[in-house]
Amino acid sequence: MTDELAELGGQTPIEQALAGGDPQRVGSFKYFFAEERWEWSPQVQRMHGYEPGSVEPTTDLVLSHKHPDDYGQVAATLDEIRRTSGAFSTRHRIIDTHGEIHHVVVVGDQLFGQTGAVIGTHGFYVDVTPSVQHHHNQIVSEAVAEIAEARGVIEQAKGMLMVIYRISADSAFELLKWRSQETNTKLRVLAEQICRDFLELRYGEELPPRSAYDRLLLTAHNRVSP
Repeated sequence: MTDELAELGGQTPIEQALAGGDPQRVGSFKYFFAEERWEWSPQVQRMHGYEPGSVEPTTDLVLSHKHPDDYGQVAATLDEIRRTSGAFSTRHRIIDTHGEIHHVVVVGDQLFGQTGAVIGTHGFYVDVTPSVQHHHNQIVSEAVAEIAEARGVIEQAKGMLMVIYRISADSAFELLKWRSQETNTKLRVLAEQICRDFLELRYGEELPPRSAYDRLLLTAHNRVSP
């Protein structure tokens, strides 16, 4: 291993650069049940058409951005989350303040308070809008190709995410990259853990519920060996 790779913790320079970037198509959220209060990361605020810090999300505001054809589905999901306090994932459309439609995948898991009780849900949005995919930066595409040659496990994890969440390869990589950045975990190591977790799920003829994958994805960094 070269000195340069040693300094990067075993990652290639391109992998390090990608993992350390600021993916605008993936962002985080928190929803506190008792207060009906939401927190959006800057990326999620921009998905909805707001400048970061210019709005304080509420449940009414969140629902007001849902596409009319998807409103009922999302409202029912929110009711289910409040009732069961469980993990969830949904794919739907939102309309930003400029009238543009965004296709998003939203995944959430239990948010615990200081006493250990569930006080809400937290997770992430992935913007999988087809037009965004089409105009994806060529430099990133070339970098993904280079990483694929040296990091087969990243491609394996991407493939699993593509199947489970019905998203494109680019969106799956953005999701992996974002989780790596948010949890301060090396991209390759996180991908290995996600693959290991998904493959160790036990099931019969039918796949496990998607909530099982949601929870593993959101907590994979906790199981990474030092």
